[in-house]
Amino acid sequence: MSRKRVDLRLENVTIEAVAAEGKALARVDGMVVFVDFAVPGDVVDIQVRKKKKNYMEGRIERIVTPSKDRLPAFCPHFGVCGGCRWQPLPYPMQLAAKRQQVEDQLVRIGHLQVPEIKPTLASESTEYYRNKLEYSASARRWVLDGENAEAIAPEDRPGLGFHVGKFFDKVLDIKECHLQREPSNAIRLFIKDFCIRNGFTFYNIRENHGFLRNIFIRTTEDGQVMLILCMGEDKPVDRKALLEAVSAQFPQITSFYYVVNTKLNDSITDQEPVLYKGEDAIYESMEGLSFKIGPKSFYQTNSRQAERLYSVAREFAALRGDEVVYDLYTGTGTIAQFVSRKCRKVIGIEYVPEAIEDAKDNARRNGIDNCEFFAGDMKDVLTADFIAEHGCPDVIILDPPRAGIHPDVAQVILDAEPQRIVYVSCNPASQARDLAILNKKYRITAVQPVDMFPHTMHVENVCALERY
Repeated sequence: MSRKRVDLRLENVTIEAVAAEGKALARVDGMVVFVDFAVPGDVVDIQVRKKKKNYMEGRIERIVTPSKDRLPAFCPHFGVCGGCRWQPLPYPMQLAAKRQQVEDQLVRIGHLQVPEIKPTLASESTEYYRNKLEYSASARRWVLDGENAEAIAPEDRPGLGFHVGKFFDKVLDIKECHLQREPSNAIRLFIKDFCIRNGFTFYNIRENHGFLRNIFIRTTEDGQVMLILCMGEDKPVDRKALLEAVSAQFPQITSFYYVVNTKLNDSITDQEPVLYKGEDAIYESMEGLSFKIGPKSFYQTNSRQAERLYSVAREFAALRGDEVVYDLYTGTGTIAQFVSRKCRKVIGIEYVPEAIEDAKDNARRNGIDNCEFFAGDMKDVLTADFIAEHGCPDVIILDPPRAGIHPDVAQVILDAEPQRIVYVSCNPASQARDLAILNKKYRITAVQPVDMFPHTMHVENVCALERY
């Protein structure tokens, strides 16, 4: 059954505030209207796309009068690409909106008692702050407004860029991205051009075929570059030609891998990347510590801001030097090693075995001997028997995925009764849910939002908890 088209246009509507999920909010005849890409103070005409009983959703059809706060978008793909939706919003307003998002989730929706929430910790860089990007290839790129799909020349049909929101099979071809420093753009453009000139096919996600599938680019603060080139078909001749061409064009690539991925999803966590040239890893530094980043390693994607985030977590842990600390969802052991100098022992637990191997390697190279790391599903590893064997934690630091923690994990934490808990979260909604469970024995003593992703609605949040 096809959806019924909403044919409603609202004129001269004043945008009132920033709302959830990167939208802005207006009111028309007592009904809330959520609008994409709007700034408080804008007067706009709105084309309504969805109408429900209590609200509507729409897009800007025309800006009648721009807000005095509206900034010009710096990216040529703004409004089509799903990222960096807050480009027209001044950065101080972004920070305030993120603080409000945390307050809404914890207080208004979660009904938690919290102290005054600190202002959002700003990112030092608001452009070129990411150390990792993934680009997807498509045999038929997203057709832009004003383009005639039938008139597009064959060499202009492929795309290499980002998936368009809500369309799993649509890829927007990216000419320039402001998220990652060079040579990120240059590598992407060269690979696309080389494949087109040599007749190499681009991936068709619906039919699961095509040679060029994805590329992953990772960079470090001191200029190291890792490239992972993913192919959807095993064509040794084409692969060799592409690898040699990229290697010759970009000798500054520190670590060059390739993957032949013929399965239905793009994830390479279950694949074995092949080292084509260079080092097997790149290394990021933080407070004199060195962290190994392999092709499948997790590392915070805003390196400079990660150091500030971990500093907040360490401050909230209030370590004196004699504590046993559990670092749950430790990844490659960054937080564990970051706090290790301030405590007696750290136990790190992480689901991904490769990440744990990186964590152990990092600790060895950093000369840290008071960290132990264990791999496995958190609810299976973190048990009463495990705690009895490795020591009862005085402090627990947890930085789980967006889904938050499993109820069984929350119960083990409650039973262990550490004096303090530091909860780092990239999703204040699941964090609020988990804090409501921990609230049985703990009170929230500090809340610090941290902006890891400028120009987006995403916010990292750190909460300190003390046992009653």
